Amino acid sequence: MKKIAGMVLLVVACAGLIFAQDKMAPAKAPSTADAVKQLERDWIGAEKAGDADRLSQILADDWVALGPDGSTITKQAFIADFKSGKSKVENFEIGPMTVKVMGSVAVVQGSDTEKSVSGGKDSSGKYVWMDVFEKREGKWQAVRSQNAMVK
Repeated sequence: MKKIAGMVLLVVACAGLIFAQDKMAPAKAPSTADAVKQLERDWIGAEKAGDADRLSQILADDWVALGPDGSTITKQAFIADFKSGKSKVENFEIGPMTVKVMGSVAVVQGSDTEKSVSGGKDSSGKYVWMDVFEKREGKWQAVRSQNAMVK
């Protein structure tokens, strides 16, 4: 009888350790798609807040964007416009995003409706856009962007 009771206690103790181990397991890291989507949300938050430092972290030094009118803007000019107040975002409602990951490159397509000023001119409206991110030195950064206004 003592042998059976001892075995039951051993089984219960082992089961308890297994369940406790599962609860103590580290949180699962976000997928690449989730991480890049979060960067998109952080980017919007930084634009709303006029946070040039955060924008500088998200955008690679060689980032270039193609605007709806075909013009291009560099990271340095983009951030300078936000610092000066020439560009700002008052309201930004992001739509669904899709992400295609290809090794160290991720392409994000999305849409938004915004109340904004770009280069001192009203740029409010509905947009579709695409951002290309590259993983550099262990972190994702935007390297190219393009957006188009939806009429």
